Amino acid sequence: MTLVKLNSFQDIKSEVLERITTRTWPPGELIPNEELLAVEFGCSRATVNRALRELSESGLLERKRKAGTRVVLNPVRKATLSISIIRDDIEKRGCTYGYVLLERAHIMPPLVLAKTWGVAAGRKMLHLKALHLSNSVPYAYEDRWINTEHIPRALEVDFSAHNANEWLVQNAPFTHGDIAFSAVNADARESEYLDVRERDAVFVMDRKTWHDQTPITTVRVLFAPGHRMHTTL
Repeated sequence: MTLVKLNSFQDIKSEVLERITTRTWPPGELIPNEELLAVEFGCSRATVNRALRELSESGLLERKRKAGTRVVLNPVRKATLSISIIRDDIEKRGCTYGYVLLERAHIMPPLVLAKTWGVAAGRKMLHLKALHLSNSVPYAYEDRWINTEHIPRALEVDFSAHNANEWLVQNAPFTHGDIAFSAVNADARESEYLDVRERDAVFVMDRKTWHDQTPITTVRVLFAPGHRMHTTL
């Protein structure tokens, strides 16, 4: 084996992490530069760069051009979230998945949505409302807008037979997005769909995704009481 194979970026990442957690490199300390670490570990500078980059992305290192790399003073561990397939979430619990398309319309979105999401004024979007069921009981109510300027194929899809959650994951790759979680009091229509009392508190997820600078979809999902979200750190 070569030194580079023996000292993969995973090995270097583990060693750097060990030095951080044992306070060999305490919070705020400037660590050796990539060139010195490459010599120490017997590998290429690119391998060191990848290891440090991943630790920086995880919130443990702060990297600044010309200023070097420091251990952060107050590390923030980042949670890993993925866009889940609601069908899979339900079936993993041993339940039977069901789906009902409630509304479909190709219309102009509300002005406030178009402005905050970055969609040109006057552009129509596909608006879908759907209900996901677990053992025939309401599980989640979905209110979604799809940018059909970017994904015109969406207009040809029969979303009464294919739910948008799965179709978009499989057919509309994204580069980045944002997610917000909250609790709201269900209004009259939402409470009817979720089979809860009006004004009952429900868990809500608002998610937007983009491909580079182009919006793909924005969705609000309201979950029936008892929903639990799990992630990793």
